Amino acid sequence: MNRLSLSILLAAAGLASPLKGETRHTEPVTLHGYHPFREVAEAKDWPDRKEAIKTRSLLACGLLPLPEKTPLNAHRFGAVEQDGFKVERIYFESFPGHYVTGSLFTPTGESARLGLIEGKRPAVLCPHGHWKNGRLFDLAENNGEKAVKQQIAIGAERFEAAARNGIVARCVQLARMGCIAFAYDMIGEADSVQFAEHRRGPRPHMNGARPGTFGFVSPQATLRLQTNFGLQTWNSIRAVDFIESLEETDSDRLLVTGASGGGTQTMLLAAVDDRIDASFPCVMPSTAMQGGCTCENTHYLRIGQGNMDLAAAIAPKPLGMTAADDWTIELETKGYPDLKNLYQMLKAPNDYEAHFNIHFKHNYNHVSRTQMYDFVNRHFKLGLETPVLERNFTYLTRDDIGVWSDSVPKPDGYLSGDAHEKNLNRVWAEDAEAKFEIAKKDPAKRDWVRTGWETILRASDVKDTTATFELGEKSRNGDSVLMDGTITGNSSPFSAAIAYPATWNGEVLIQLHPSGASVAIENKLDAAVIIPDLYGQNDELAKNAPITYSGKSDPPADSWQRSPVYFYGYNDSVFVRRVHDLISTIAMAKQHPDWDVKKIKVHATGDLAAVALAANAIYPDAIDTLEVDPEDFQFTQIKDLWDDNMVPGAVRYGDVEGLKLIQ
Repeated sequence: MNRLSLSILLAAAGLASPLKGETRHTEPVTLHGYHPFREVAEAKDWPDRKEAIKTRSLLACGLLPLPEKTPLNAHRFGAVEQDGFKVERIYFESFPGHYVTGSLFTPTGESARLGLIEGKRPAVLCPHGHWKNGRLFDLAENNGEKAVKQQIAIGAERFEAAARNGIVARCVQLARMGCIAFAYDMIGEADSVQFAEHRRGPRPHMNGARPGTFGFVSPQATLRLQTNFGLQTWNSIRAVDFIESLEETDSDRLLVTGASGGGTQTMLLAAVDDRIDASFPCVMPSTAMQGGCTCENTHYLRIGQGNMDLAAAIAPKPLGMTAADDWTIELETKGYPDLKNLYQMLKAPNDYEAHFNIHFKHNYNHVSRTQMYDFVNRHFKLGLETPVLERNFTYLTRDDIGVWSDSVPKPDGYLSGDAHEKNLNRVWAEDAEAKFEIAKKDPAKRDWVRTGWETILRASDVKDTTATFELGEKSRNGDSVLMDGTITGNSSPFSAAIAYPATWNGEVLIQLHPSGASVAIENKLDAAVIIPDLYGQNDELAKNAPITYSGKSDPPADSWQRSPVYFYGYNDSVFVRRVHDLISTIAMAKQHPDWDVKKIKVHATGDLAAVALAANAIYPDAIDTLEVDPEDFQFTQIKDLWDDNMVPGAVRYGDVEGLKLIQ
């Protein structure tokens, strides 16, 4: 038995903890909470804040760094022409074997002479929200002819064709204004039939251990940050690649606009892709409900930021938005003033606007679309007379714009269902693995590993931790003074046991132990020994109550509402909280007014060794000696989404080896 193990003795009873009987568990943050915009003090602070939003968003999507952009192999066919526009059917591969489908609208006739600057025209990407079948939506089919007429009667629409499908209506009008417009399908909707469902929940048969054997909402996918939302965002990025590949596209006039879930994609694409020149998300940016679907949530996305921050990330480029009688109803007083102030601070007051159409329910109707057309007209210098109003068109059916049909066979090797989901996750995982192998060999190519871990661990939030110790009980054991008490630092207070020797050499040994501060200490060292209660240790409520759902309190076992994105998207994992507790413990020792600390040593084994490695990676100057042995612990061995050591993204960023790589 080594000297260290002799000094730490397990016993049936330890020092009484002042927190005994209490819990550190608090109600988790949820998508239904209040999510205000995080202001910056000065304009000079905005570039760093903007980059932080982009970095967190890319990481959350499993896109930091971006996967390899493989050939799109785009197909453009089946044109249908009406007055002033042409629509074509499109499909391309965002990942090898994964097809993005949609409709491309371009100007014809008199419209073709509009919008041109040096022979190039603006392009608009149009992601859709949760309208049934999206691009192929038909209000008459879903709700009857009366519903169509009602939209016209209340002033929401002018024409029946537009009332039946507002997604197509905006693309038709944009083409008639001289723009290229691309409406593309969200996964599991319209022609995106490789996924049978739009949403994903836990499915035991999709919980394989190796790439190629697991699907979304599984431990292995979570460890690699593979989610519906991340895939959809990658599809959007590849849609920009597609639109830029078109000869007529003006790459300096790219807009993205969508409503509801399409508004979420609008915000995200504009936040992460610098090629986007203007953004117009509708009925989504707000300080209230952040988006209920798994296509709108992913791990880490809304920790330290919310939808108003995401929408603002395009600033100072042009940004417009609309509100309705839904969760955006308070936008005028909550959110809008903050972004207005931001744009004024950035000396671009005319580049932000919001419209409060709260006499309408959730929508992207003609009123909102007209506001968007004016936005496009002004910022892309189309020179059209205002207001720009839609004119009628013949409703476009599935036969007119559907991609797949008997006459258009699916490509060779086309997969769908579970087989496709597993294969896609394999391709995605292997891309990250290949990048990590390069990083291992070349220190110049591993910054992304460090950035990934630092973002997961919220390094910037805890690097300047100030911590104190409040004494609870004190006793003697031989020549040592034994103390327990509470450490207060960058998180809620937690217990710690301390053994302070009569003859102290200025060294502090912080021991991470599976039993936490309940361990009895017999100190046979000249060092002061601290054993903290890391989050969840000796606190059953905190340890066992992490799960939150998107809405229902107890949805079915396979419900999409049980996706872990609804917890890890808004809250730190147990592992990250433990890292923060260790940092607070170190800070307390260094800052204790009565201690003249000369050296800090941290000792840990097994999974707690990973906690120590993580703390050292983001707080390296504070630890003088790190004595760790992970033994056989690996994140990839985790089989439960709610394991204490579940860290979404840990495997993507190299597992324990990745933590060692950035020491």
